[in-house]
Amino acid sequence: MDFRTSIATIGLSLATVIFAAPRPSVLIILADDMGYSDLGCMGSEIQTPHLDRLAENGLLFTQAYNTSKCFPTRACLLTGVWFQETDREFNKTTTLGEALRSAGYRTLWSGKHHASFDPRTRGFDHFYGFLGGAINCWNPGNASAAGAPEPARIEHYQWILDEDKITEPFIPNRADWYATDVFTDKSIEWLEGIPEDDQPFLLYLAYNAPHWPLHAPKESIEKCRGRYNGGYDVIREARYQRQIESGLFDAQITPLSPTDYGQAWDSLSPELKQRRITQMEVYAAMVERMDDNIGRIIKLLDRQGRLENTIIFFLSDNGACTTDPSHRVDNYRDDVPIGGVDSYEPYHQGWANVGNTPLRNFKTKSHEGGISTPMIVHWPKGIEEPGRICREPVHLVDIAPTVASLAGAENPAKGQGINITKAFQNTPLQRGGYLYWEWGSGNAIRQGDLKLVRHNKGEWELYDLANDRSELNNLANQMPEKVKELSRAWNAWWKACTGNDYQ
Repeated sequence: MDFRTSIATIGLSLATVIFAAPRPSVLIILADDMGYSDLGCMGSEIQTPHLDRLAENGLLFTQAYNTSKCFPTRACLLTGVWFQETDREFNKTTTLGEALRSAGYRTLWSGKHHASFDPRTRGFDHFYGFLGGAINCWNPGNASAAGAPEPARIEHYQWILDEDKITEPFIPNRADWYATDVFTDKSIEWLEGIPEDDQPFLLYLAYNAPHWPLHAPKESIEKCRGRYNGGYDVIREARYQRQIESGLFDAQITPLSPTDYGQAWDSLSPELKQRRITQMEVYAAMVERMDDNIGRIIKLLDRQGRLENTIIFFLSDNGACTTDPSHRVDNYRDDVPIGGVDSYEPYHQGWANVGNTPLRNFKTKSHEGGISTPMIVHWPKGIEEPGRICREPVHLVDIAPTVASLAGAENPAKGQGINITKAFQNTPLQRGGYLYWEWGSGNAIRQGDLKLVRHNKGEWELYDLANDRSELNNLANQMPEKVKELSRAWNAWWKACTGNDYQ
């Protein structure tokens, strides 16, 4: 019997036989390239009241991990296996959509899909979105929408508008089309079409925000004007102080890591300072607009009476991003207002360093700033003593087994992740074994509180995260045997996943 077929059969059997009580609906919200400290509940000046309330009435995980890169994160999240065991196309795996649809769930996906297959062939009833990495948020096509300027662009991806697959560039039919709003509109349309007493749903809402290019509606940008005039140090220090004062971190365990701005704020010309300020204003507006849209979903679920028994996960796919794509833009212009359809801006390394406060490094690296995400879990019916901060390590690969267990479905993966529902019950997870990372220039392995990490195949560094979350005190020379043990374990994992020695 085919593996996916067996999952379908067993999952449906479990769903119909075991569960008498109503099973929760599931909403997974994934932000793209959002920094570790970019939510209000994580110390940010960015206004995210809807996500903050989810954290206040749920759980905020401060040691949740992604893979440090867009598409490996998405593969781990939706299959429950290490990316190194599958690939960008989710081959040789079962998706969470396949597992939950077999268990009687409606399965919905709106937004980004960083692969080439149609999600509707892999367990999702509906899909509206694009098959690629980044889009012009106003117009992902190659020609102007009605009444709008020509879009700045890098490349074009296929789109699936739930019914039709578009192989040519998708050009919206109106000038006010905006991806974050539209992905939410489609999600709301689907949810409004589900009868109140009907089956539970899985909605995967994969925003492309706040990934570059920096695009946001003018009214959202105006709310952020003047907020970043103080520059990198002022904003970073203020975030850190809020993190300490709120109890997110202990300054002795997690001191503010050294600055890594690329260029010091005071070294910038007045013109470049203003450009950086505007870039961050637009970035903040993207995050705030995303939060506004999440609020729309929450209000709908509350109005429908579904919020009480919907488990909501929110997280980011990697740490803040330092990439400057402007040299790849076909028609890049620096003389147009940042945030509009004809602009294509990033926010550069300085603001990325601020975004990952207080941690080290960035997207594609395996230090904490590359792989850490604030994860919020909200579930009124299932979380005991809400409003807690959970500091136990969890990983993307834990979400599939957790959701499958709650849904009465077969776990789509075996052994990679753990069921974290104990955390919802305020019980220690008692995680055993290892967590692993490998992407680009970064490699890492974590056992308990000890983490071994390296960059560009350099010397391994060893950190005790219980006493040094900022990764400032390298213990490798003091604990050489532990370095050997963990490096052997990492290499064994790599070979088991890929069949090859690490090159």
